[in-house]
Amino acid sequence: MSIKFERVDVSLKKQVIDAMRKAIVEGSFVPGQKLVERELCQWFDVSRSLMREVLQQLEAEALITIVPFRGPMVSEIQLDEAKSIYAVRQALEALAGAGCAQFASESDIAALQTNLALIAQCQGAADQKALVNAKNEFYNVLLNACGNPVVKEILTGLNNRINSLRRLSMGQPGRLTDTVHELQEIIDAIRNRDAQLASRLCAEHVGKAANIALQVMAKQTEEVSSTKDVATHQ
Repeated sequence: MSIKFERVDVSLKKQVIDAMRKAIVEGSFVPGQKLVERELCQWFDVSRSLMREVLQQLEAEALITIVPFRGPMVSEIQLDEAKSIYAVRQALEALAGAGCAQFASESDIAALQTNLALIAQCQGAADQKALVNAKNEFYNVLLNACGNPVVKEILTGLNNRINSLRRLSMGQPGRLTDTVHELQEIIDAIRNRDAQLASRLCAEHVGKAANIALQVMAKQTEEVSSTKDVATHQ
C-alpha cells in the first residue's frame, strides 16, 4: 500500500494529518489498534521524522495514544470518559443549535436538509462509512452556521473522538430512523428561527444518542469483566 500526495499549497504534514484523522474517524483504524510507525511511513511515503510530528498532533487531539515502550495506538474511550464527553457535547450542541437558528442562511438550511437526505439514504447499508460521513457533513454545516467559532472548534474535536461511539449508537435497531426524525425537527426549528426550541432539540438528540451508546458500552464492559473473571478462576 502506498499513499502519495501532490506537493501543493497545503503542506505535506497537514495532508498526512488530515488523512490519518479521516482514517480514524471513519473507522479504517479502529480503537485499540496498534500503529506501526515504519508501516505508516511506507503507506504515506513520508519520512519517519515527519510521521512522528503527525503522531504528536493526533495525540494532542486525543485520537491516538502513545504508549511507553509500545508505540502509538488508536485511542480507546472508556465508559466514564464517554459520559463526560457526551455531557459536554450536549451543552455545546444546544448552543450550536440556538446559534444556527439565529445566524444560518437559507443556503445553510438547504444544505442541512440535503445532508439529512443523505443520512436517510444510509438506512440498511452494510458499510457505515457513508453514514458517518453524511452525519459529519451535517454537523459541519450546523457548526459553520452557528456563529460561534469556539463552539465549532471544540465540538469538531469531540465529534472526531467519539465517532466510534456514534457508530455504536446509530447501529442499534431503529436508531437511524429516530435520528432522521430528530434532525428534521432540529432543521424545522432552525428554519422557523426558534432558537430556544432548536437548542432543546439538539440537547435531547445528543441525550438520546448518549443513552444508547453508554448502555451498549456498559454491557460490553460487563461482558469483558465477566470473561476475565472466568479466565482467572479456571
